[in-house]
Amino acid sequence: MRKIKYILQKEFIQVFRDKTMLPMILGVPIIQLVILVHAATLEMKSIDMYVIDKDLSSMSHKLINKFDGSPFYNINGVSFSLDKALETLEKNKTDVIVQIPYGFERDLIRENETEVQLLIDGINGTTASLINAYSSAVISGFNRNIMVDLTQMPSVANLEPINIETTYWYNPELNYKIYMLPGILVILVTMISMFLTAMNIVREKEVGTIEQLNVTPIKKFEFIVGKLLPFMVIALFELAFGLAIGKFFFHIPIVGSLGLLFGFTVVYLMVVLGIGLFISTISSTQQQVMFIAFFFMLVFILMSGIFTATESMPPWAQKVNIINPFYYFMRVIRMILLKGSGFRDISYEFFSLLIYGTIMLSLAVWKYRKVA
Repeated sequence: MRKIKYILQKEFIQVFRDKTMLPMILGVPIIQLVILVHAATLEMKSIDMYVIDKDLSSMSHKLINKFDGSPFYNINGVSFSLDKALETLEKNKTDVIVQIPYGFERDLIRENETEVQLLIDGINGTTASLINAYSSAVISGFNRNIMVDLTQMPSVANLEPINIETTYWYNPELNYKIYMLPGILVILVTMISMFLTAMNIVREKEVGTIEQLNVTPIKKFEFIVGKLLPFMVIALFELAFGLAIGKFFFHIPIVGSLGLLFGFTVVYLMVVLGIGLFISTISSTQQQVMFIAFFFMLVFILMSGIFTATESMPPWAQKVNIINPFYYFMRVIRMILLKGSGFRDISYEFFSLLIYGTIMLSLAVWKYRKVA
């Protein structure tokens, strides 16, 4: 234990002595957390719409007012020319064009049907699908109102409207920040722990002190524990600091047990630190560490479910996701914080990461033993 104690003292002194390390540990995560929570959102709150109304009837005005009254739409242009509207679409000044043809009201009254054309910028498929869903909902609402106005049936008019009350569990106000903050916190904690672990050991190789440590009577497990434990403590501090920011600035609910969350985080960090240690054993320079770690981080983040549900991925991707530690922690942190899930609810993820962490640490120690 004395040897581990001395290694821990050395590591903490080295961390606090490095002028670039403290801003990386404290400043960068805070700035990223505050900025990304506001920026990383799939909500559409400002859809620029261009209107082509060739009918100029009361019905067409009602439809336009329906869009204009929605908080999601900004009507930034009105004309009779489709070419002019398409020009604004090509210049990225418009997200969607709604074209109301001549005879819109007449066909609606005489034939009980008419047509409305939506031209949506489809470069971003996710944004286009959301715009289509929002626009279709607005047109459907307009259609229901018109049907009641046109039929004017006494039996329909005397009916009491159906009162529908919708309740959303775990996030009643559908605040996207509450959904995104735990996911971004997972990424920041992982980046800090994985990068610092890998960079620290490779720095020892570049400076040449790794050979001095290898010839000392320090055992392998003492060296590994002394190297990994400081960054586990730093990562847990990052998690606590991020949760405090989320609670006081974004009012994120913390329904579940913080002790359970931190206990699961320790198991998760075994996996992440094991990956960082393994990367350091197969790398000779800090540049190599950055490239390898960035490759794994990019794949893990995009498949973690931070933006979209992993259930919507293809079956083969869901099977590959078994080796993605981000997937487990992203799911568990939201379950504990927002749902208040207990250990029984996260037992599969807990034991999966426990086995994963044991394998990664064993593989990293074996590989390190080979190059030592």
